[in-house]
Amino acid sequence: MRGEPNRPAGHRRAGRRTKRVRAARAAPAYIKRQIPYYEFLDEEGLVMLEDQADWLMEEIGLEFRGDAEALRIWKEAGAEVRGTRVKLPRGMARELCRTIPSKFVQVARNPDRSVEIGGKSQVFACVYGPPFVRDLEGGRRYGTLQDLENLVKIAYQLPSIHHTGLVICEPCDVPVSKRHLDMLYLHMRYSDKPFLGAITEKSRAQDSVDMARVLFGEEFMENNCVIMGNVNTNSPLLVDKVVTEAAQVYCGSGQGLIAAPFILGGAMGPVTTAASISQALAEAMMVGAFTQLVRPGAPFILGNFLSSMSLKSGAPTFGMPEPVMSNFIIGQLARRLGIPLRSGGSLTASKLPDAQSAAESADSMMSTALGGAHFVLHAAGWLEGGLSTGYEKLVQDADRLGAYQVMLSGLPMDENALARSAYHEVEPSGHFLGSSHTMANYETAYYDAVLSDSESVEQWEERGAKDSARRAYERWNRLLKEHQSPPLDAAKDEALQAFMARRKSEIPDAWY
Repeated sequence: MRGEPNRPAGHRRAGRRTKRVRAARAAPAYIKRQIPYYEFLDEEGLVMLEDQADWLMEEIGLEFRGDAEALRIWKEAGAEVRGTRVKLPRGMARELCRTIPSKFVQVARNPDRSVEIGGKSQVFACVYGPPFVRDLEGGRRYGTLQDLENLVKIAYQLPSIHHTGLVICEPCDVPVSKRHLDMLYLHMRYSDKPFLGAITEKSRAQDSVDMARVLFGEEFMENNCVIMGNVNTNSPLLVDKVVTEAAQVYCGSGQGLIAAPFILGGAMGPVTTAASISQALAEAMMVGAFTQLVRPGAPFILGNFLSSMSLKSGAPTFGMPEPVMSNFIIGQLARRLGIPLRSGGSLTASKLPDAQSAAESADSMMSTALGGAHFVLHAAGWLEGGLSTGYEKLVQDADRLGAYQVMLSGLPMDENALARSAYHEVEPSGHFLGSSHTMANYETAYYDAVLSDSESVEQWEERGAKDSARRAYERWNRLLKEHQSPPLDAAKDEALQAFMARRKSEIPDAWY
């Protein structure tokens, strides 16, 4: 620390870059939570919500449409099936969910990046699904395959993003019927973090599982989860064939499924938050129960995506107190079930990476983190209510995720943390800046927020008076230039490309 002010600015910046590279390489593959959960609702309230969910499954039931095999599976298991309406005796869903693993590992092709999902672990994944992208210079536009490649490369280098997901943006320049092949390949080729597979049509889910078999080997996949599908129920109370067929493909192969009801209060669920939480629990539990009928012990993540809406315009709102409460409460309910949870993210309705997006994303993400979500989709990059992926927002959010990682890891309480030796060295009214304890800890004592500017106004102006968005723009461009693809076995790469070429020759182009 002594002498630092006399170093040339270029040397200081180079030193910071070196430190950040070292930190990225040493970053854990996922968070091992060391702090308590925030318990928002008391026992009486939780029991009321669980009773409401049981009532919905028993008295109202859920529609399972478009998949005769799913209805056969339910009927054979003892459910009441009338037409496409499925009702479960009280307690049946909960009993079936008992075989869902309380935690499991999704193996990455680089074993050091494998993630544990469930238990005391938390995993942050990229935004998922936007058809548009936005950056400071290019503005808002439809996403392309090149955009997806860029975003995978950037996410790969951000240590606080543990999982790259799949649809960081939708590549709208490739036929819908074939784009899942290119998307999955980009994640396999330019990153070695865990990823998700396609779900929009049964054959696309099967292609995803088959590509994973090429990458990991059929025998390895028999005993390990290497890929998952992420599905949404069609709230209220409808499960379509996209969900049940994905369950049969992924869970039938011993792989994982995430099921998240997407509920806007007042539209896809009642306007009251308590009712929507119970509805989300019922919908997700029934999908979880179905996965266990397909294959007992298959990995499953209970999802929650509740949002409020403007009752004046009908537009969804994010970071508001009602969905924040739901993030806390659904965490409590999932822990009582003993099932891993997907929830929340850095959500915002803002169109730009501005003050609104920062505030709404912070509130949404804080409740997600403290509430105990094990798998956080949309943890970075979300803009415009999920319609756009922001390049700047991706790196801004990742910067804050690193801060959450420090908080969730807890406060060290060892001999070094209490720093008694420093008090022997520093006299009263002195300072600790040059003490041996400070010198030994200064690189790791505090989180280094890459995008925050804490310098004096004079230094800030000297460096161009750049705001957060401009600093983020420069950071993602630098990361893109610095990207080096992780090694991929040449034979596996060749086999993946051959598989893609064969499937593309068999699939007609379709843009819907």
